[in-house]
Amino acid sequence: MELVSSAWHVISSAIVFVMGAFIVSALRAPFNIKQNRAFLIYLWHTLFCVAYMIYSLEYGADSVSYYLKSFQSGIEFKLGTAGVIFLTSFLTLFVDLSYFGVFLIFNIFGVIGLLAFDASLKVATLNKSKYIKYIATLFVFLPSVSFWTSAIGKDSLAFMAVGLALWAALNLRRGWGIMVIAVLIILLVRPHMAGIMVLTLSGALILQRNLALSHRLLMGGAAVITAFALIPFALNYAGLGIVAEMDINTASTYIQNRQGHNQSGGGGIDISLMSFPMQLFTYLFRPLPFEAHSIFALISSIENVFLILVFLSAIRGMLLHKRRNVVESRIYMWLYVSMSWVVLALTTANLGISVRQKWMFVPFLAFLLISHMGRYKRLKVIDHPSTQSSVSKL
Repeated sequence: MELVSSAWHVISSAIVFVMGAFIVSALRAPFNIKQNRAFLIYLWHTLFCVAYMIYSLEYGADSVSYYLKSFQSGIEFKLGTAGVIFLTSFLTLFVDLSYFGVFLIFNIFGVIGLLAFDASLKVATLNKSKYIKYIATLFVFLPSVSFWTSAIGKDSLAFMAVGLALWAALNLRRGWGIMVIAVLIILLVRPHMAGIMVLTLSGALILQRNLALSHRLLMGGAAVITAFALIPFALNYAGLGIVAEMDINTASTYIQNRQGHNQSGGGGIDISLMSFPMQLFTYLFRPLPFEAHSIFALISSIENVFLILVFLSAIRGMLLHKRRNVVESRIYMWLYVSMSWVVLALTTANLGISVRQKWMFVPFLAFLLISHMGRYKRLKVIDHPSTQSSVSKL
């Protein structure tokens, strides 16, 4: 398969790259990111986009399959994998983009998520030391983040949705429109995560104290109705729809069997025999350096060590600095992280899959961990960079 096969493919790829630069420039202001930093993030992410594209051609990847299937006739719009193929078919058949051009389109999706992630971490590090700010920057420039979110596939769209959801959560009163967009995007590629996102949001709204009871009931009720509409479909998509109809022993056996389906390949491990705490640890923090069997696993293991150190530092901050001003939607964030972590850890056993999919909740976790690191200064009001209004306390 050729990267480009005509002059239009070369021209269109250049147009897409320039278009991405204009999008980054347009988002820089609302995300309150300096121009040099925004374009550095774009170039960094694009570098991994090119690397992933070359890797996929050499060794094969899902992106190749998505691209080739996009030329088939009779493609219908459906959620999940079919949705990615449908979108890719529009880019290949109607816009006539090359493999490289389509990669650059999905690269833009990932960049938008990365910009939103960076902007959110900037809020988490307000009035904090340069050391904490460097840690936040390291999160943004972790290789795994840009590598997996730069290719044709679900991960770039899912990461964009998660980044936008995190940004919207900083001010849910003003960020409802962005939150709705984020839910719709992740619904396209990961319906089960959309269900989790809406369910935890409904719980957070009901528990919110600084809103009038009527507003809590109205917004919370709407979110609950939406959640109940999404959850059954999301469970079926995740393969857990029949679990609700089983007894505890049967459901446990079913989940173990489902885990076993993902144990083949270099990243597979026998998670079904682990204790529940070990399943959670394995999903989020493994592989470790001594388990690395390839250069990709080694890089991932180093990142996991970094995540463990940040996790421990945040716990220390929680214990030593209990009095602090709550200025973000923390209830929603903790609910989303907790539920996502549990569901994904129980249904995934392949480390190769977890390395990619954990970024559907780690941005929220990173925000929470960094916000707990270091000492806190007393803040009266913190303005949301995109709205210049007070950040809601949730």
